[in-house]
Amino acid sequence: MGKLYSALVILSIIWGTSFLFIKILLEDMGPAGVVFGRCIFGFLTLAIFTLIKREKIFSKDLPLSKLILVGFLNNALPWILISAGQTKISSSLASIINATTPIMTLIIGSIFFSTALRKNQWIGIGLGFIGILIISDLNSGDLSGHLSGILCLLGATICYGTGTQLTKKYLGQVTTLHISLFTMLSAAIISFIIMLITTPESLAAFTKWHVIFSLLGLGSLGSGIAYLLYYYLIKEGSPEFASLVTYIVPGSAIMWGAFILGESIHFTMIIGLIVIFIGVYITSMKVKQKEKKAAA
Repeated sequence: MGKLYSALVILSIIWGTSFLFIKILLEDMGPAGVVFGRCIFGFLTLAIFTLIKREKIFSKDLPLSKLILVGFLNNALPWILISAGQTKISSSLASIINATTPIMTLIIGSIFFSTALRKNQWIGIGLGFIGILIISDLNSGDLSGHLSGILCLLGATICYGTGTQLTKKYLGQVTTLHISLFTMLSAAIISFIIMLITTPESLAAFTKWHVIFSLLGLGSLGSGIAYLLYYYLIKEGSPEFASLVTYIVPGSAIMWGAFILGESIHFTMIIGLIVIFIGVYITSMKVKQKEKKAAA
């Protein structure tokens, strides 16, 4: 269990900077452009890693259709929604909404994957939504824009919940490296097409050095290396355990947003975050109990 928890902490630190890089990149390109850059840098990093390890890239046994589906639901679509949401709300608030991913994973598992939920998990789910309602009541000059940003982030968490459940169910026999590589490639192709349709001018931003630097942080580190850790957590732990990474991410995201981007931290944000964390903790109690039994 030590390796699992170490990977969880490292991943949370890496992903804590992702919301910062997204906010910076949105100044030069649209949401789809940010996602394409993130995906292609992540894919190239994973491809280099695959060549260094001399792994066989293609295999007849690879479930390509399911890899493409997971790439769409776990990468392309949620990242576009997060980027679009961050045009309306701060990176700190985006990271807080993203912290409801474990709750959404449980809900998706219960509705579509026949996962039985205990009473404490239903209580945690309820608290999570109460936390969302609290932070949705922030004073905002543009309430409609504020709410649309929150809805985009909630949509992303639904995608994450579905993607992690599909990964556990259908990709259990696929190596972590191949899952990361092919889902990133499919997401890169999908987001590239969307970028050409919506914001083709985003291509010009790839010639700027500060954009390249940000994409190295967001793509190579935050998507390439990070997703190796993420799928490792799903396969060796569980979808619910992997989604707990969002429990730790908001702390570093709020810190970076405040000190580098000068974002304000509202009292209701902190209260909402605490309520969400309590909800996530309560829903994760079942996972922790199982892990203790397995370790005994």
